[in-house]
Amino acid sequence: MIWRMLKRKEAAPQEGTSGSFEIEQDGQVAYLQYRLTPDVLELIHTEVPAKLAGKGIGSQLAEKALRWAREHKLKVNIVCPFVKEYVAKHPEYSDLILK
Repeated sequence: MIWRMLKRKEAAPQEGTSGSFEIEQDGQVAYLQYRLTPDVLELIHTEVPAKLAGKGIGSQLAEKALRWAREHKLKVNIVCPFVKEYVAKHPEYSDLILK
């Protein structure tokens, strides 16, 4: 399994960057798209290929993103329904949620 965090700089006039947390396994790539501003990590969309479904990879992506946010002292705005569900099951990350 290969972990990557990719960042792509956005074109002006938008501020912040966007990219994805990724896991590559068996030639397939699962990802969690994000947008990053100086204070907030917005988690937008999780995509797991059918061949990787049911292996907990979506949860690994959510956990990795939330831990990364904590390490960098960021609040998290969750748009992705999968990540919302993950946090509901893992209240230890609820302090990160932007209110």
